[in-house]
Amino acid sequence: MLFLCVKETTFMSIKKTLLVVDDSIVVVERLIPMLESIENIAIVIHAGTYQEAIEMLAEIKPDMILLDINLPDKSGIELLRKIREKDQEIVVIMITNHATPEYEKLCKKLGAKYFFDKSKDFQLIPEAIELEY
Repeated sequence: MLFLCVKETTFMSIKKTLLVVDDSIVVVERLIPMLESIENIAIVIHAGTYQEAIEMLAEIKPDMILLDINLPDKSGIELLRKIREKDQEIVVIMITNHATPEYEKLCKKLGAKYFFDKSKDFQLIPEAIELEY
């Protein structure tokens, strides 16, 4: 499923593209209004599976990716590895319900900049994005 939010841009500011990779429609529906409120975000694209994300990444280069660990067809950790093989510059924020210290350590070792527990850190996501832009 693809959600797409495009905001009006101006010549004076550079707007960013953000890819959300999460199979939970509830989470995505909560994220979209939060992300729309961030001034420097122009486009928000959604992929619900590993495969959809791979296909989108072949066509676009987002500035940032919000990535769930538990995807229906393959692990978000595997997708993080794949992203880092091709691009070291994309900012990756892991968002998960499986926020164990082991997962956090692994994700950061693989190149995730942030690691958030969906159940208690959700409101920190916009702040982390704004820090990057």
